[in-house]
Amino acid sequence: MQDQRNAELLTRAHHGDQRAWRELVDRHIRLVWAVARSHRLSPDDAADVNQTVWLILAENLTTIRHPERLSAWLTTTTRRESLAVLRLRGREQPVDLWDSVDEDEPTPEDLAIGLDTDSRLWRAYTTLTDRCRQILHLLAFAPETPFRQVADAVGIPANSLGPTRGRCLEVLRRRLARMEVVR
Repeated sequence: MQDQRNAELLTRAHHGDQRAWRELVDRHIRLVWAVARSHRLSPDDAADVNQTVWLILAENLTTIRHPERLSAWLTTTTRRESLAVLRLRGREQPVDLWDSVDEDEPTPEDLAIGLDTDSRLWRAYTTLTDRCRQILHLLAFAPETPFRQVADAVGIPANSLGPTRGRCLEVLRRRLARMEVVR
């Protein structure tokens, strides 16, 4: 069943074939989870997004225009659902810095340095092209996702993903180095 194309699986799932539906889910579940978790959702919120995405797919089995790009469709749908959850629930997690100090926890100074480093990294990241941001995002937050699936999600050939990722990382390194000099 693994060599079946998405179009055939979507059609069979629409006609009630549970094996086809399971194959679709098995092929893409890690991608959907990875995209949801990459938005820093709680495990419960990520589970809700995951469930919603599969429901949306079930409702749209016959309306997917490009079945060969199902990974990209699922990535976009998961991203949209994750952002909707974030809008509803917010991202802030209150932390009491004055609570009992634990020697293993970072100090406020460590947190400030980490935030500064993170801020510089994200500023450099936002200057990358959309394709580079997509590739680095998926590979960073879903390292277990097969290259072929990541390549499908961003719309490039699988054998181009490694070199493209390398070029994207090199651009990111140069921009971070430039920011360090400017500081």
